[in-house]
Amino acid sequence: MQTAHHVDNHEKQHNNSAAAAINHALVTQLLETLTLVPYQDNVFIGESHDYVGARIFGGQVLGQALMAASHTVEASKPCHSFHGYFLCGGDINKPVHYQVEKLRDGRSLASRQVTARQYNDAQQPVIIFTMLASFSPFEDGLDYQETMPTYPLPDHLLTEQQLKDQVVGKIPDALKARYMRQRHVEIKPVQPRDPIHPQPMTPAQANWLRVPELGKQSIQVQQALLAFSSDFYLIGTGLMPHGISFMTKGLQAASIDHSMHFHRPFDLSDWLLYDMWSDTTSHAKSLNHGQFWQEGKLVATTQQEGLMRLR
Repeated sequence: MQTAHHVDNHEKQHNNSAAAAINHALVTQLLETLTLVPYQDNVFIGESHDYVGARIFGGQVLGQALMAASHTVEASKPCHSFHGYFLCGGDINKPVHYQVEKLRDGRSLASRQVTARQYNDAQQPVIIFTMLASFSPFEDGLDYQETMPTYPLPDHLLTEQQLKDQVVGKIPDALKARYMRQRHVEIKPVQPRDPIHPQPMTPAQANWLRVPELGKQSIQVQQALLAFSSDFYLIGTGLMPHGISFMTKGLQAASIDHSMHFHRPFDLSDWLLYDMWSDTTSHAKSLNHGQFWQEGKLVATTQQEGLMRLR
């Protein structure tokens, strides 16, 4: 005869197995997104996935462009910085062609320019994104950083998915399926906002994030995944002082540019703190900043200017 304790344990094990299977499928899809197909000399093709809708998710383009550039640089030189510009929205139903131009190969620094194109229905090329990236090996030298900010640890926070479950009844039916869809990156917001009735707040927020079931990956894949993840929530920081969210009727929001600097090695299979803030919104644009921390170390910083219009 099974006791209530045995039933609870069996149900918990079943739920854990189901969660692991879902995470494995999500990670597989995410890594497939970053797996580019060589097409011509220094040209690579990437396929798209519906991460945010009919338009290609900006983080996908960042990650794929960085992978394309990394394929043309020796493995001992990971990326230390990139600067990208989103020129127009991409179509998830069409592949993206990433053309890499080798600008410089020095003894320590290598520079690459990446141009991302899609072909329209008339087979005319449309440039959707450009990136300049710089690569260099790790080396000993002067070392300094700020002190890692103090926030509640992820063990004491709800996941983004659990928070969605709490408000799903308030979400309009037309948006419910997309809103409830599970992300490929596990996120735990430190101070969740009400997506339906947001209140004006100081433009600063923080999330813990990781990619469960990721396994061991090269530093190039780790950097591409962090670039992908950096596009979640950052532009929303600039919305906070205005008391609006992505569900606010009439809002048009889009990334204009995005830069990252990689400072130290990290592992996205474990928790990273993503600390974000915005210092200005003006002329329908916001400037947003972010820092990534792991085990007390500042591993990367990012900055993004975003378009914000209320129609």
